[in-house]
Amino acid sequence: MAKQPKPPASERAKQAASQMMSDMQGSQAWSSVFRPGSIFRKGYSDSPRNRSYVIMNSVLYHLHPVKVKRHAVKVSYTLCLGGLSFFLFILLTVTGIFLMFFYRPTAAQAWDDIYTLQTSVAFGLLVRNMHRWAAHLMVITVFLHMARVFNHGAYKPPREFNWVIGVILLTLTLLLSFTGYLLPWDQLALWAVTVGTNMMGFTPVFGDQVRFVLLGSVEIGTDTLLRWYVLHVLMLPFVIVIFMAIHFWRVRKDGGISGPL
Repeated sequence: MAKQPKPPASERAKQAASQMMSDMQGSQAWSSVFRPGSIFRKGYSDSPRNRSYVIMNSVLYHLHPVKVKRHAVKVSYTLCLGGLSFFLFILLTVTGIFLMFFYRPTAAQAWDDIYTLQTSVAFGLLVRNMHRWAAHLMVITVFLHMARVFNHGAYKPPREFNWVIGVILLTLTLLLSFTGYLLPWDQLALWAVTVGTNMMGFTPVFGDQVRFVLLGSVEIGTDTLLRWYVLHVLMLPFVIVIFMAIHFWRVRKDGGISGPL
């Protein structure tokens, strides 16, 4: 009997890639992110346009769903920690926009602008204190929200993907708080950022490059303040809004707010 010739290497590579893709789509992780049929449970036809409709509806209807589970509205000591974190983020956005009108991110003017804001601008001190304390509270509420999810076992299937999104949101919250620490340009902020960037400088392999990117130089200066200002008011808020939308969508897709398991 004639021996079957082996397929070319390129063909074997294609077959291996196809098999790997098939195995990945059949895994629990893939099922958690893209659960078959869950997108179209309301009768939408399978088309790119209707997929976008379903996703956006799931995001927008999260705050006012058609029905909620009994445990989701039961008054408890962990009630609405996620919603409170979102409210604090909105408060930080509003007060932050107000502060941007009176702040210039330069080494020569940053502290003077903060001082003027506190002493000469109507409600300036109140708004700045609201912004600062809301930032501290948001870190606390996000951490407590994560602790509640972990304690209730709500990170288990099918919610493991949303747990990863939550960990990313916690990291982004900490980065938002830390990048805002430098903006007053006082001694406390300068030393805190010095310690933080020196710690990042010990990152294996890329430590020196990471520190240089964050500082814009070999030491703290005007370039550092400008870079952290852009991170604080533009890049990090933009990224956190995207992950919040994904987080809300996944809550709806996974059957609503989780309870004790």
